[in-house]
Amino acid sequence: MQQARELDDIDRAILRALTADGGMTNRDLAAQLGLPESTCAYRVRALRSSGIITGDRVSLDLPALGYPIQAVIKVRLGSHGAEHVNALYDDLVRIPGVLEAIHVAGADDFHLHVAVESPEALRDLVLQHITVHRVVRQTETQLIFETRRGAGVLGG
Repeated sequence: MQQARELDDIDRAILRALTADGGMTNRDLAAQLGLPESTCAYRVRALRSSGIITGDRVSLDLPALGYPIQAVIKVRLGSHGAEHVNALYDDLVRIPGVLEAIHVAGADDFHLHVAVESPEALRDLVLQHITVHRVVRQTETQLIFETRRGAGVLGG
């Protein structure tokens, strides 16, 4: 496990701003925080090189792309051998429509966040891509009515 790097108030302010708007330019970031552009650029590079910032993400408007239905599919396994779990995990993340696959502890083994174009597509995703695996014992599908971003680890 990687040890957490000590962050100061400027690092935290940069992370909060970039979490809210990952596409923000360095110029805008510096202006928002009242810092010189060179300071912001240096700090962001340091946060990237230390592994605290781990990439760039684009948020998609899923309904506008034709995927108005989102769901969480809970998957329970009948066997928990490492080979079965890892092979299934690899397969789950490759299913078209899976936004995120989460390996969890508890009654379920995986939670899949999916987006699809129709109720029929959701049914087909479960039947054609998940329950076909012999290790899968049970699935439970929950429709998502609405999502909201939380405050995150750095607060609002």
